[in-house]
Amino acid sequence: MFLAVLIHSSFTPIFAQQKARFKGYVIDSLGQPISNGSLRFQPDQIQASTNEKGYFETDLHYTGQYRYTITALGYQQDTGSINLTTRRQPIRFMLSNAEQQIAEITVVGQVLKRPTLIDPRNSAMPVTIIDRRTLDLLGSRRLDEVLREQTGMAIVNNTAGGSRSVGVQMQGLSSQYIMILIDGQPLLGRQSGNLDLSRIQVSNIERIEIIKGASSCLYGNDALGGAINIITRFGSTSPQLHLQANYASFHTIDMTAEAERNFNKNKGYLLFSSNYYRTNGFNNNKRYMEAGTTVPPYTNFAVQGKIRHQLKDESELLSLSLRANNRHSEMTRKYASDYEIIDQQDETDLNASLSFDKRWSSQWKSLTNYYFSHYQSDIAVDNQEASTSLSSDRFRQAIHKIEQQAAYHRSGFNLTLGAMVQLEKMNVEANLNQRQQLTSSVYGQGNYNWGAHVLLTAGIRFDHTVNFGSQLSPSLGTTIKLLDNLKWKTGIATGFKAPDFRTRYQVFYNPSANYYVLGNEVLRETVERMDAAGELSEIRTAVLKQLDQSLNAEKNTSLNTGFHYTPFKNSQIELNVFYHRLRNQINSIQVATGQRNMAVYSFQNLPSAVNKGIEANWQAEIFTGLQLSGGYQYLIAKDLSVQDSIRANVWPYSQNIHDPKTGNAYKPSAKDYWGLENRSRHQFNLGVIYRYEPWNLSFNLRAIFRGKYPFMDLNGNRFIDKYDSYVDSHIIYYAGIEKKFNSRPLSIRVNMDNMTNYINYMIPGQMGRMTSIGLSYRIIKN
Repeated sequence: MFLAVLIHSSFTPIFAQQKARFKGYVIDSLGQPISNGSLRFQPDQIQASTNEKGYFETDLHYTGQYRYTITALGYQQDTGSINLTTRRQPIRFMLSNAEQQIAEITVVGQVLKRPTLIDPRNSAMPVTIIDRRTLDLLGSRRLDEVLREQTGMAIVNNTAGGSRSVGVQMQGLSSQYIMILIDGQPLLGRQSGNLDLSRIQVSNIERIEIIKGASSCLYGNDALGGAINIITRFGSTSPQLHLQANYASFHTIDMTAEAERNFNKNKGYLLFSSNYYRTNGFNNNKRYMEAGTTVPPYTNFAVQGKIRHQLKDESELLSLSLRANNRHSEMTRKYASDYEIIDQQDETDLNASLSFDKRWSSQWKSLTNYYFSHYQSDIAVDNQEASTSLSSDRFRQAIHKIEQQAAYHRSGFNLTLGAMVQLEKMNVEANLNQRQQLTSSVYGQGNYNWGAHVLLTAGIRFDHTVNFGSQLSPSLGTTIKLLDNLKWKTGIATGFKAPDFRTRYQVFYNPSANYYVLGNEVLRETVERMDAAGELSEIRTAVLKQLDQSLNAEKNTSLNTGFHYTPFKNSQIELNVFYHRLRNQINSIQVATGQRNMAVYSFQNLPSAVNKGIEANWQAEIFTGLQLSGGYQYLIAKDLSVQDSIRANVWPYSQNIHDPKTGNAYKPSAKDYWGLENRSRHQFNLGVIYRYEPWNLSFNLRAIFRGKYPFMDLNGNRFIDKYDSYVDSHIIYYAGIEKKFNSRPLSIRVNMDNMTNYINYMIPGQMGRMTSIGLSYRIIKN
């Protein structure tokens, strides 16, 4: 996004023939100073540059109207006009981060501020970067609220049986294939394959980097379908304090306090932030549920601390980062006067990272990192009326990870190398003893400018996982500058993902939906135990025999190709075609039926699945202050083995399809298979942002459309056809207004989510209409 906001306190008349100085600050969207920025004022050819505090000042010049141009490495150029008067407070110019450009890949200064040497802009796959200013305008509080408005992404929920997972699909790929990282390090605690995005607040996020497609070359096994890297604030050169508070419908409270400063003659840097969040939840299933909520109520408290200090000089830095997150949730669901369920969940997430940054020369630098993460979740589901426990689950997961990275840079070429060893442990109390898995990897990726118009990208990763062997994951990409304003980018990459602990060992009962899920490697012993206890009425022996072998690792091949066109200033159009071929996809299959029609599922490898489609994005600044944007995705997501089974007339896919309206039945063909559940063929988003600079006001209005998508198989033929249950097409609207004050660093924001109050019981995570008001106060010491 190209964004530049000029902030000045008043408009005053010109005092011709008098002299004055241009002076002020150049900052980024977070209010951080931009050093080494270049300013030029016309027509007098006045030039200035910013110091480390972002401050600039010129000699005396005649007052009057001037045109200005501001440039800085890694930021979008800003131009405009301004009046120089004799009485003027320091001017503050705000620059936006530059979007992906061929030349910007070689910006060394940007890499220094990253918590990792891996730069996603070097990826062969499409990259989207959401900066702080955009997050502010959206008024979002949690990560899932930000991602739902991105093209090609859809939010998925699982709030049954004590789970609190809110995940995301990307180009049709499930949440379990999307890696979520904070400052380059992976998060733990997936439930039903989803890593709960709602537990991540956005108040201290500097930007969000999204890579679509197989990103295993850069980030590892879990990034089979893409990666979302959350970069938190880091590296201010000025002491500052930021306080933020929001209150919203459903008694939702979100409060943040941040403080950061330099110390020891700017050799050290310290940041501390804390966030408190609570909500009463929401019931969007009043049709079938008398009382309680479907969106869980919870309280969440998070703290984060960072400290960095020079060891010898600026070439050696030692950094320590600590983060803790705790959430408590208690949810009631009452379906009838004599059936009330209460489930509780307590989650604790701890992370620690120790890094040593070393710049060896103007071309070489390295980063050594140790990372520890521990996640635990305690779930209890009780029948309130009978005072009985329906299920309980105590889950523990931890990783120790040591990683060494090195980066080389010279004009037209850069290279990133790395090696990693990771030990992962998991324990599910009462189900199994502690299990562990050791993974080691080496990887490298390089970018080379071939002439003035071609950028080549190549990467490779070697993973070795105990029990699942070794795997090479290569990637290749090109960016060709066809015209000054037209680029063509193509990338192909492969990914590898070993089966996780859940699919191998976990035993989980969902009392709300009345089903069991059994890990593949504990399947037979658990089924035999349940059968001996008289808990099963049917065992599908053929399926059980088929699953009497270890699961295979999943593999994905991703292809993305598309154009980036800039028809005129402050506008761009992107068109991208994607194709993902997923082999050995791990999917659930019913293996037995229990008493009271309880279903028992386990996991199997599917030979092949495919996600393919088209994405288009555009944005334009129609006139100063008015921006329009939009995005569209067309998606086909199918399990190819289902199509093959229908063609081969294999049971249960050979069953006749019944038309409930006519009562007719007919033999299915492959064309009757609609596709995977919870995938829309069509999605689009539209947005309008208007800034009225004289009043420092910003308005925004967005619309998110999801086309109809399958909810569940109603007729029992094990695939989705047109007679099954669907969620209808719908649009959800969001709006916000923000006022910044010139006299003090205060802003007030009012937002409304789901303006038309659209709710649907088949979308359990969709809140009703929500109005929020927020205050932000940031003090920066000049």
